[in-house]
Amino acid sequence: MRRLGPSKRLRAVVLGLLGAAVLLAIYATEIEPVWIEVTRYHVAAPISPAIKIAHLTDLHTREPGRPERRLLELLEEEKPDVIVITGDVTNNDGNAADTRALLERLHAPLGVWMVRGNWEIWQLKESPSPLFQSLGIHYLINESQPVREGLWIVGLDDPRAGRPDPNRAYGQVPAGMTTITLVHAPAIFQLLAGRTNLVLAGHTHGGQVRLPFLPPLWLPEASGPYVAGWYERRGTRMYVSRGVGMSVLPIRFLCRPELTIITMGN
Repeated sequence: MRRLGPSKRLRAVVLGLLGAAVLLAIYATEIEPVWIEVTRYHVAAPISPAIKIAHLTDLHTREPGRPERRLLELLEEEKPDVIVITGDVTNNDGNAADTRALLERLHAPLGVWMVRGNWEIWQLKESPSPLFQSLGIHYLINESQPVREGLWIVGLDDPRAGRPDPNRAYGQVPAGMTTITLVHAPAIFQLLAGRTNLVLAGHTHGGQVRLPFLPPLWLPEASGPYVAGWYERRGTRMYVSRGVGMSVLPIRFLCRPELTIITMGN
């Protein structure tokens, strides 16, 4: 067998590396962003019957593209009792109207509930409340409302760009109620622990681009020590979702988008 000379071997290596780079780029931009993982968990709580919660966050949507269409398909399959959105439905170059085509297709028996994230505060020049209310979305900023008997949702303003007021929000909840707290950025968890049963947050994107065996290369301000998954403090559990969309760079790598399904109850 004829051996390759040094120049041909180098050329083969370079072409191999270029081919691998192209494949990785295709995966990170076209495959993983649409490959939404459905994660399922159970949280014990003194409510009956149990409630099935779909947690969405960081949609960063402009119009219903491939990720949004896949998300709607999954929600149709899961049929949650309630849908909660923990902020950043819009993007750095979007507006509230861009989100309508997706949000108007979200429905659940106990409603759609939402808090705002940093991009709703930074990007939207006018309050999105009229739009969200016209779509039947419960838009909470430092306030609480009952979902059904014995269960309340507490919605806090974004810790990074807004003014969260836990005292005001929790002060509206009658004693003895089970509560689910929605907040965009998880760094505030230490102020919520011990005051609520469950906290749902996003903001971090799980790092969005990860390398094996390494911590996230970058996390946005107000993430705190929280990246993704479960955390617990003083009897309160918090789940930080990796979210659905992307920010800064339109890529995901080793950090699949996520639809979280939590069954809460006995």
